[in-house]
Amino acid sequence: MTTLQGGLRKSVATLGRPRKATYVVLAIFVLGSMFPFYWSFLVASRDNGMLTERIPPFVPGGNFFANAARVFDTVPFWKALANSVIVSGTVTLTTVLFSSLAGFAFAKLRFKGRNGLFVFIVVTLAVPTQLGIIPLFIAMSELGWAGHLQAVIVPNLVTAFGVFWMRQYTVDAVPYELIEAARVDGCSMIRIFWNVCLPAVRPAAAILAMFTFMMSWNDFLWPLVVLDAGNPTVQVALEKLQSGYYVDYSLVLAGTTLATIPILIVFVLLGRQIVAGIMQGAVKG
Repeated sequence: MTTLQGGLRKSVATLGRPRKATYVVLAIFVLGSMFPFYWSFLVASRDNGMLTERIPPFVPGGNFFANAARVFDTVPFWKALANSVIVSGTVTLTTVLFSSLAGFAFAKLRFKGRNGLFVFIVVTLAVPTQLGIIPLFIAMSELGWAGHLQAVIVPNLVTAFGVFWMRQYTVDAVPYELIEAARVDGCSMIRIFWNVCLPAVRPAAAILAMFTFMMSWNDFLWPLVVLDAGNPTVQVALEKLQSGYYVDYSLVLAGTTLATIPILIVFVLLGRQIVAGIMQGAVKG
């Protein structure tokens, strides 16, 4: 019996231990994910001539800072970075706040028309964004916002996906018993949301914040339409780098590398919450 128990323990330990093949597959995926960024940095650190070489070098050169300086000299890149930080930061904060509020209301509050309104919000996800560009541009022009950052910020203060995401997470993350206990203690609905709901949905809010920041940072079409040439965001500025007849890819990819750094910083800052959310979902599953 003792031998059988020992064998079972050994088998369970072996099953729970990752194999070498698992690490090999993970390493391949990590290298494949990092290669585009490394290639961008590689081209950005050299001149345009490396692209015509039969065997391109795989070691970075020494021209990255010179190419980065040319980026700032060619387009108003500092202003573009500042504009993108303002737009993406504001949109991220408002989207997380309003989506959390709406998700809490749809998940835990009972009111007339709740299900129909939620279905309507979900249906709007199927409407292409391009259909609303012309009427939205007319509205921004009538308000006198065309060419200004509020024309990019205000239409994106909250998203249907954010409401859907936070509602789905709040349904399971916040038990009704906690809400009832807070009501018995005399908490108002806003205080229940702030002290009970928001801490419970923090992992989902962190994931939503990362995706919202990334989508807002990479948004190109609407800022291109509504902003002036002298007041661009990062993606519009990058487009200006390749708008000529001759495209200097070392210049373009230097700007692309610089534009990727803020997204990496946001991921590092929110990484712990994202991992906590993934682990919490795995435990629930």
